[in-house]
Amino acid sequence: MSEQAGEDPQPETPQEPRREPVFLIPGVIAGIIGLLAAIHIAETFVLNEEGRLALLYAFAFLPLRITAAAQDISLALPLVWTPFTHALLHDGWEHLLVNVAWLAIFGTPVARRYGTWPTIVIFLITAAAGAFAFALPNLESPAYLIGASGGVSGLTGAAVRFMFQPILVARDPETGERVVLGRRLASLADFMREPRARTFTLLWVILNAAVPLLPAFTGGLEVQVAWQAHLGGFFAGLLMIGLFERRAARAQ
Repeated sequence: MSEQAGEDPQPETPQEPRREPVFLIPGVIAGIIGLLAAIHIAETFVLNEEGRLALLYAFAFLPLRITAAAQDISLALPLVWTPFTHALLHDGWEHLLVNVAWLAIFGTPVARRYGTWPTIVIFLITAAAGAFAFALPNLESPAYLIGASGGVSGLTGAAVRFMFQPILVARDPETGERVVLGRRLASLADFMREPRARTFTLLWVILNAAVPLLPAFTGGLEVQVAWQAHLGGFFAGLLMIGLFERRAARAQ
């Protein structure tokens, strides 16, 4: 018996494995982290001591400039940019790495929800709010402020307005499949009624407000933490995030 010749089976085309992104953080957060790292690398390995002091004088936030402006208005000129630029400078690698980790954790949900430019605006405006909160008790002090913690605190305050809310789920009208819509932005009243959000905020306030008491437990050793900037940035982000939510809703 002769066998009927069939078509040669076609070899299956191997499918390329799905590539997962190397970095799971949004591009804007990666960009801010890269900028902070690049500036600190340049400050550490390129500038000499004189250059670093000049950099601080030009771009750190110095509250004393506010009162000095009463004597010479030209001294107030750096106050145009230093409420923002101080967030780009850091006092050592540990300071930088803590802020970078904090930024990656709390900046990521904000960036995914609102996009690049709102994230940058929130970061800068809350950094400025943190700077002026720092200035209130330091108007006569030569203390200066550097570090991204005010802006990162602002992104944290923005994130807690929605990160503890329940996930909204709807059904596709055509297929009937469940569709995850994300988390809603809580009103301030709903935010304070949510136990986890309330506890997080209370702990944030207590931990930062306790910083001035730390020398009593460290043998008088002063702790260099700008707790006022943390609180000012946090509450600025908490309050201003609704502006971006309403704009996003109008665009839909």
